[in-house]
Amino acid sequence: MYHLLILGSLKFILNSEMSVEELTRELERVKEENRSLRNKLADKKAEAIEMEPSNGYPLSLDEYSRYGRQLIVPEFQGVQGQVNLKNSKVLVIGAGGLGCPALLYLCAAGVGKIGIVDNDYVDKSNLHRQVLHTTNRVGMLKCESARVYLENLNPNTEIETFPIRLDNDNVFEVMSGYEYVLDCTDTPQTRYLINDGAVLCGLTIVSGSGLKTEGQLSILNFQNQGPCYRCFYPNPPPPNSVTSCKDGGVIGPAIGMVGIMMAYEAIKLITGYYTMENFSPFLTIYSSYPKQSLRTFKMRGRSEKCAICNGTITRKAIESGEIDYQAFCGTIHYRVMDPENDRISVTKYDELVSTDHSLIDVRPKEQFQICSLPNSINIPIDQLMKKELKDLSQFQRGTPNFFICRYGNDSQSAVEFFRTLGIPSKDIIGGLNCWSNEIDSSMPKY
Repeated sequence: MYHLLILGSLKFILNSEMSVEELTRELERVKEENRSLRNKLADKKAEAIEMEPSNGYPLSLDEYSRYGRQLIVPEFQGVQGQVNLKNSKVLVIGAGGLGCPALLYLCAAGVGKIGIVDNDYVDKSNLHRQVLHTTNRVGMLKCESARVYLENLNPNTEIETFPIRLDNDNVFEVMSGYEYVLDCTDTPQTRYLINDGAVLCGLTIVSGSGLKTEGQLSILNFQNQGPCYRCFYPNPPPPNSVTSCKDGGVIGPAIGMVGIMMAYEAIKLITGYYTMENFSPFLTIYSSYPKQSLRTFKMRGRSEKCAICNGTITRKAIESGEIDYQAFCGTIHYRVMDPENDRISVTKYDELVSTDHSLIDVRPKEQFQICSLPNSINIPIDQLMKKELKDLSQFQRGTPNFFICRYGNDSQSAVEFFRTLGIPSKDIIGGLNCWSNEIDSSMPKY
């Protein structure tokens, strides 16, 4: 190709009316261009040689150089362990606090193909813990943001993205072609769906979770013979007992530790460290306070009563919608109050701020310290509902009582509780989040 480029340049020179000095300079430029193109071609040939296995070796020169430090670790299973990674296909569901560190280390270690399932978008509030995403990618799909990072990290790994929400209709299609699943999600209904799909597809699951300062992980359906999520938890937790990171908060390194451990367990599975002889079901719990600690508990084997393991739940039942995961796990139904008698908008309350009344903020004290409305009293909802409030006289003097929280849910429960005590109260609709949106944009949103 570069011969044609040089020939074209020479024709241009010969047909032009240049001085001898100009012709000499142009000829030198063409020669330099010629050398540059030759060097680029040589570099590409060398790169191709480095990236392709040769001389009977199972890995390329690039791979030996890239993965050399892990190849020499005895537990890694040597070259065969790396070949296993290179040929493996891992599906990671969720590119958030757990998924990001797991993806980072799986890709760096040399997993051949990684699928990323996530239909959420990068938000600024994600960045303190979701380490594959960056400030300039806020608003981008998380799976695509992760792909950009991982492709720059390791060109040997093929990345496939699924910008969708996993559901009954697509779970089997998405899981097809993969060998291992990392469950990096945070809702019970999704966990049961992933578990059931993986068991029916014969896939081993590495499952992790994290909240606040703690996390846990386990390996499920090991080689399609070990216990699954339903074996451990045949019934979901009450919906009002499930706290999300959005509501409960999370320290970045705490959930990052769990994500890294998930990647490590996946690597041990893929490289062949675990076998039916040495593997036993476990649950590992990580705590970061007061001192960092790991505790591992031995778990029981498969349950004969497990609906997915014993064949009661079938693929047909899932795809037809007969298995309703949302209904199975339940939802929190907040009491719908009468907006005239029980509730007040932030706009209406703003008009009453200077009047005589009581404003009770029922958020946890840590959230109250972030921001609050003037003259509000902090009584956390759990303290209130446990009837630990001994002195109610200050709320019974005839002045109006208003309750506020972050989004307007807990404040409704507080109003309902106060009404059972015969104390008239109103909930502020939408809470402090709505106040920041409609009244005072300088109020921090977190």
